[in-house]
Amino acid sequence: MIDTKLHAAALLALAVVFTQPAPALAQSAGKPRNLPTNCPWCHGDPKLMRAAGIVSHGGFQFGIQDTAWADHFFGGRDLFWIESAHFELGLALGPQKVGPDESKSVRAELAELAAVLPDVDPKTRVLDPFMRTHLYAQRVEKTWARFLELMQVKESDFPNGRMAWVLGAPYWGEGPYVGQKGKFEVLVLPTASDQTAFLMEQFGLSVKRTQRWNVIERDALIVVTNLSENELHSDEQIHGHLVFNLAINLLDAFKHYSYDTPCWLREGLAHFMEREINPRFNTFDASEGSNGVRANRENWNPEVKQMIGAGKAPRVAEMTAIKTYAEFELRHHYACWSMTRFMVETNPAGYGCLNGKLHGRKRSDGLPDPENLLDVQRTAFGECLGQSYAQFDEAWQAWAMSQ
Repeated sequence: MIDTKLHAAALLALAVVFTQPAPALAQSAGKPRNLPTNCPWCHGDPKLMRAAGIVSHGGFQFGIQDTAWADHFFGGRDLFWIESAHFELGLALGPQKVGPDESKSVRAELAELAAVLPDVDPKTRVLDPFMRTHLYAQRVEKTWARFLELMQVKESDFPNGRMAWVLGAPYWGEGPYVGQKGKFEVLVLPTASDQTAFLMEQFGLSVKRTQRWNVIERDALIVVTNLSENELHSDEQIHGHLVFNLAINLLDAFKHYSYDTPCWLREGLAHFMEREINPRFNTFDASEGSNGVRANRENWNPEVKQMIGAGKAPRVAEMTAIKTYAEFELRHHYACWSMTRFMVETNPAGYGCLNGKLHGRKRSDGLPDPENLLDVQRTAFGECLGQSYAQFDEAWQAWAMSQ
């Protein structure tokens, strides 16, 4: 459970990405182009959509309203909607020409789609907006599957959302979406003005950078971003940026979003999952009103080794004590990514256990228990990883120097 006080206090940090600007999407005129039957790939056919894991191309609740409200609110903007098993996406993305650097990966993705949508040509060179919705639905579902793998859990571990939790029983959240009742939502808009208009109308926010928010009314977590302010020029950048932000929303939602996850675990997982997609483009969280850290480096291993060798590497006790993204320096970003990678690669069960211990905590009266997370983390390191903080630091640094 979660109240409006947490909703106001937990304005999730703004995401800042070092990339390039993108053009705004041209407006459409006349009959809406985003009608499900206009999709040249699934044709709005329920049988084809089910085979592709698609629930709908619109007509679902979104934010505090629904897709019909958003279509009306944005007027001439073309918003293409798609709902998969665990996500609801609204993408104001125009056609994309597949570049040489991404052609191999995109063709592999299209081949997967072609197996369930026969009209898809894996060799196509231009992706229309409907095709991009199908690709992103496929991508975010892979993010979902990877998150479950990293947490060492199964979808069946979570409640169905129809039965009340019994006091004293293990708490796994309120619903089937890793503990949330509502699906995870994504909205990608062309410009900052589009984003601020939506956020102000929905949540009373005027934020130009990527925003993560808790939609209490529907127990759903949303990511709202725009291409221009976040300098998201290529499809690879957009993909990684969304994975970064969805990783944090998934982690916060784990066993229900009733309190914030420690910053270093959030940022570490987000960096890890984004860099698994593509290490060329990296997102860095920042506190409100700050541009935060920016770094355009593809290979982070030498940076980690350099700071360890110079005696400047943060220790895990320092990482666990960080309360806000305003405290993050570049070295903290490198460290939380490397520490996360170390745990995932050397002790995946321990990493899942650590996150499990920190989430879904309840007091004896049944209310969420976010107290003493510093002590909880220290204890969980011993129980899950079999190490004290000092032992972890030594093992992590030795491993990092070998990379």
